[in-house]
Amino acid sequence: MNIKKTLLQILAIGLLPLATFAQAPKPDGSAQHPLRVMLIPADGGTEDGTIADFQPIFNAVTRSTDIHFDIRVGQSYGAVVEAMSNELVDVAFFGPISYLQARKRGGAELLAVAVSKGESVYYAGIFVPADSDIQKLEDLKGRSVAFGDVNSTSSFTYQVALMLQNDIDPARDLGKIRMTGSHANSLGALTSGQVDAACFSFDSYLKAVNAGAIDPKSIRVLVKSDPIPYPPLAMHPKLDKETRAKLRAAFDSIHKTEGVTPDMIRGYGGKKVDRYDGYFSEEIFTKAGEALAAVTNDVRGAMLRRASER
Repeated sequence: MNIKKTLLQILAIGLLPLATFAQAPKPDGSAQHPLRVMLIPADGGTEDGTIADFQPIFNAVTRSTDIHFDIRVGQSYGAVVEAMSNELVDVAFFGPISYLQARKRGGAELLAVAVSKGESVYYAGIFVPADSDIQKLEDLKGRSVAFGDVNSTSSFTYQVALMLQNDIDPARDLGKIRMTGSHANSLGALTSGQVDAACFSFDSYLKAVNAGAIDPKSIRVLVKSDPIPYPPLAMHPKLDKETRAKLRAAFDSIHKTEGVTPDMIRGYGGKKVDRYDGYFSEEIFTKAGEALAAVTNDVRGAMLRRASER
């Protein structure tokens, strides 16, 4: 590994807290050299809160395998992709699209996917105020819309793909684009009247409702996506074969591990899930990526340029 080049990449993507990883002894899963874990930032949750959502299941894996972990939270979806691609992280929790980005660069192998009520899916949406005159997707032309992270599947990519499928070029046809960086920020922009519509996941919406942060009567669903494969856990392909096999089996049986209660098994945003599937099909993520292929880097770039306009 080119240390100088890697350190420059770390600085560029906001991963300075992990800079020592580039020069640290190779992690082997021991207590002295734990495997490095990075999680995508939760929808508005604190770093400590995001870690707390996942710490119980990683602790359970440690008890069953004696593999230890050092868990961090990335500053953005892109930061997690870069960390895995540059071999600074051994295990990561991704959004579906950011996982595919890391996999394409040889930095990620599917580890496990959460299962809830027999399914491993979630949904993206476009939301408007309950009293809005926006009634259909085409009504978004000329209106202001908030999006989350540009690499987020359910606060950006699915909604942009849906617009393109309906002959709406977001960079050209929307009135104003706000890139908020997270689901919760987009929700906040909508409820505070800063935008006419906002894009975020249904998990984020329900979390805010259940927490009493918003009145569900104040928001209306304009569009709900088709099912999206649930955000996955992935491991670096360069981990040794035995460690990868142990991790896969441990996460697959996490719900049966001694001392693990149902309340401890959580997924993105702290949502309770039933279990993790360590043998989930890669093909499902591949198909999801194909469905979203229209959201190219050129599309992202054009939208970011529009968002930067005052």
